[in-house]
Amino acid sequence: MATIYKILGQVAPAANVSGGTQLYAVPSVSGSSAVVSTIVVCNRGASASTYRIAIREANAALDNKQYLAYDATVPAYTTTTFTLGVTLSALDAITVVASTANLTFQAFGSEVS
Repeated sequence: MATIYKILGQVAPAANVSGGTQLYAVPSVSGSSAVVSTIVVCNRGASASTYRIAIREANAALDNKQYLAYDATVPAYTTTTFTLGVTLSALDAITVVASTANLTFQAFGSEVS
């Protein structure tokens, strides 16, 4: 099995996308997994914004039990960093929601396949 350390995903979603925007999904290949070491939320705008981050198991529909952050606030021109170590299996996904189009989300970690 090979471990690849990489940028897992980068998105700058539109505001309030129904169902969220996928930041990263583990490949569907049997036996694939990933470890998400860091998620970064950057506010590029002049006012505070809120965001949500959810981990969806096996590409399940978005549900309240999946949230790591829910309507958390990031001040203007500020970055929030989560150091995690979240383990994901094939088809697990990270979904984000932003209250404005001024937020950028990035995920860093390793993929094992």
